[in-house]
Amino acid sequence: MDRECVSCCSIAMHSREPEYVFRVLAESGYRKVDLLGRMPHFDINDREYEFGRVVWAAEAHGIAIANIGSYCGGDFASDDPDKRLAAVADTWAVIDAAASCGARSIRTRPGQREEPRLLERVADCFKRAAEQAEKQGVYMGIENHGGAISGNPELCAELFDKVGSEYAGVLYEPCNLMLAGVDYKQAFEVMKGHITHCHIKDGYEIDGKLQSVWLGTGAIDFRWVLANLEAIGYRGDYALEYELDIEPAETAVGKWLSWFLKL
Repeated sequence: MDRECVSCCSIAMHSREPEYVFRVLAESGYRKVDLLGRMPHFDINDREYEFGRVVWAAEAHGIAIANIGSYCGGDFASDDPDKRLAAVADTWAVIDAAASCGARSIRTRPGQREEPRLLERVADCFKRAAEQAEKQGVYMGIENHGGAISGNPELCAELFDKVGSEYAGVLYEPCNLMLAGVDYKQAFEVMKGHITHCHIKDGYEIDGKLQSVWLGTGAIDFRWVLANLEAIGYRGDYALEYELDIEPAETAVGKWLSWFLKL
């Protein structure tokens, strides 16, 4: 595994200031960050937030922003057309922010009401957002969080078939799919034409609940994930997502990187 293809989700230190996070990542051997779309890491709608300073801090530590894990697109399913237009504009703004710092991709949402009956409405918003994404060369991806759309591989594929842009697709998350009761390998086959980004964590399911575990000790076959993504020409990053409390992130994220690089 090439170190240049691996990033770390800043959610591991979500309450710490960006500069602190970037220093820890650099000292742990990372060269890229998957920036959480929540203060203090990223929120372009917060008047006190200065994205330029965050980008500068990342660069000062030799860290590139690979993906912005934003939450735009929440109103893509709204009944109010003005709210849908505003959601598209907000998504354009995040795309522009990503382009300004060289990030390859952003995370989006398929509407806060993940209702399959609203698929056409959501697709129309994604088509508008994709116009800017294509201009800027920034990929969008909805994370497989387990919602009625995001946790349904067939609906994910149908949605982005309708959108018809390579810049709009799915953030493939095998562990989240497993939690939703979905076979992540079968899901890959269904969605493989629309995968724009990938998050990596491990776990196993007990009574419908995800038990997160140390990378490599759960049910996810990472060699299979990597081999199949590489086989379809995936060019995005593998974002390691540490969300455990068994060890401080400051020491754990480096161990996760070391383990993953040996695959």
